[in-house]
Amino acid sequence: MNLLMALALVSAVLLALGIWRIGLRRQGYSHIGHTISELGEAGAPCAKQVAFGVFLPFGLSMMAVGWLTRASHPPAAALAICIGVGYLGAALFPSDPGSPLIGSWRQALHNLAGAIQYVGGAAVIWRLQMGHAAYALLAWVVGGAAVLLSLPAARPWRGGVQRVAELALLASLVLVLRMPHAA
Repeated sequence: MNLLMALALVSAVLLALGIWRIGLRRQGYSHIGHTISELGEAGAPCAKQVAFGVFLPFGLSMMAVGWLTRASHPPAAALAICIGVGYLGAALFPSDPGSPLIGSWRQALHNLAGAIQYVGGAAVIWRLQMGHAAYALLAWVVGGAAVLLSLPAARPWRGGVQRVAELALLASLVLVLRMPHAA
């Protein structure tokens, strides 16, 4: 396992543990029904802890993976940067309560960062899929999740949909980091 893959995996595990732990502490929070962003939404009891203790470090670690692979492994860099933008956007622009599709200017920037993460991530994965069925499936999962997350009917289970998309993005990053590339 290379150092960048280790960074990505350790960062993902720390992200998952942080989200899980804070979600357990938040009264009425459901990992299936609520988005990850709702843990750090404006006015939430742990908003700053989530933004600066969970989202920001993970976003920066993904940007580091992107920066460190930009010349030697552009697909990994592009995917890591898409993921990083989503988390940095969540840290810097906390969602409105309930993380609505339409809201304040802050929510609009939050959603733009999320679109870069999911739509951009799906596009990068799709480009990788040529000859690899696993990438095609992962691209469809991330792209489909992005569509579902934008539909009001997804409200009762959008947290679960988001977590599937996050898992697909991170699995794709690990897979692409394992691909042979110029060193």
